[in-house]
Amino acid sequence: MIPFRLLPLLAFSALAACGGVVPEPGYTPPPAGPPASAFLKQGPLLGSDAKALTHLFGQPRLDIRETTVRKLQFANGRCVLDAYLYAPGQGKEPVVTHVDARTPAGADVDPAGCAAALQAK
Repeated sequence: MIPFRLLPLLAFSALAACGGVVPEPGYTPPPAGPPASAFLKQGPLLGSDAKALTHLFGQPRLDIRETTVRKLQFANGRCVLDAYLYAPGQGKEPVVTHVDARTPAGADVDPAGCAAALQAK
């Protein structure tokens, strides 16, 4: 059994746990930042599906499928292009949301330039 002298302390503790932080008078929250879509890179391959990529570049060198992502890799000796495809919604066809490009030695290159080089074959 709880002693009577502890009851006010327990009641105060329970009430204190329910309280939130009250902002100061005149406080205005900072403005919301830009939407996440504002940070997405734009490019000629974004939004393309695997069929469109295969049509542009031929058979991929690698086709890696995981639970939520598919990675297609295309290469021609001058550059290597990795396209990452995610489904925009349940039951929808995965599309390119990110592209990386590099030389065979590993130095970064412009994805658009690499795509053009891959099309030239």
